[in-house]
Amino acid sequence: MSVERLSAPVSGRLDRVLAQALGKSRNQVEKLIKEGHVYLNGRHVVKASVKVSAGDEIAYELVVPIKRDAVPVDFDVEVLYEDEDIMVINKPAGLVVHPAPSVKEPTLVDWLKQRGVSLSTLSGEERHGIVHRIDKETTGALLVAKNNEAHEALSRQLQDKTMGRYYLALIDKPLKESRIVEAPIARHPKNRLKMAVVEGGKAAKSAFVNIAESRTGSALIAAKLFTGRTHQIRVHLSHIGRHILGDTLYGFKSKRSTIPRVYLHAYELYVTHPRTAQRIRIGAPLFADMAAYIDTYFEGNLIDEIDRLLDSGTLFDAL
Repeated sequence: MSVERLSAPVSGRLDRVLAQALGKSRNQVEKLIKEGHVYLNGRHVVKASVKVSAGDEIAYELVVPIKRDAVPVDFDVEVLYEDEDIMVINKPAGLVVHPAPSVKEPTLVDWLKQRGVSLSTLSGEERHGIVHRIDKETTGALLVAKNNEAHEALSRQLQDKTMGRYYLALIDKPLKESRIVEAPIARHPKNRLKMAVVEGGKAAKSAFVNIAESRTGSALIAAKLFTGRTHQIRVHLSHIGRHILGDTLYGFKSKRSTIPRVYLHAYELYVTHPRTAQRIRIGAPLFADMAAYIDTYFEGNLIDEIDRLLDSGTLFDAL
């Protein structure tokens, strides 16, 4: 990253002053601030509403796009919905979304480029059109913006929580009760690969609802996020003594040969279309391994029941 500095030309809110000075949208600048790339008079700031006085020094880090050789893509991804503005895909397990210096295999962004999709560049080259994140081993609905106007509109929805996803997870034992967990999340103090509930971390809020218990004692639950922290569902479940099947990073005790990946799936996406303003819901079918586990160890047609609860808007009424 390279650091640039400027003298505030006017007084006002940091995001407004910096957007005006750089000729960028406030949404772009707000993202830069929230991701920790802006300093005011030598002090790191993460709030877009901080007051700036004319003449104050504003420093900002420019995110340099990741450059790497073209990576051959030898897989395909299911497209659940696509039009001129957005695309929704059903991300498989093991697929990395964004390129990074440490990532050698092809990513979702590589697949999008190879497919010739016209993508937003709002978040930088390495995140072409990707509106929200999803872990490598997590599967399910992922939204892609195909132009900057759509990306800005969707980013606003992500911030005000009018867009989101409902998740399904298989965990090692049922919840004592359906509940909301509010606990701050930050990098684990001893293991940099993990996040953890840490005092002084970023505010995080999740909702968990029991769906059913299996014959072997595991459970199917639904989850909804009110914030979007890294590994949030996995961290909050671990915090209350529950673990997603296959999630050995956060404490599930099992041979990986038995359950080879994290059984967490973004099952339904809800969003207001950025052009038409129509409210839409897009379901992402479970992948075969997670569906087979449910069919084998649970009674009844649970997916039909979940769909009925989602259609009626009552899935989280117990909270």
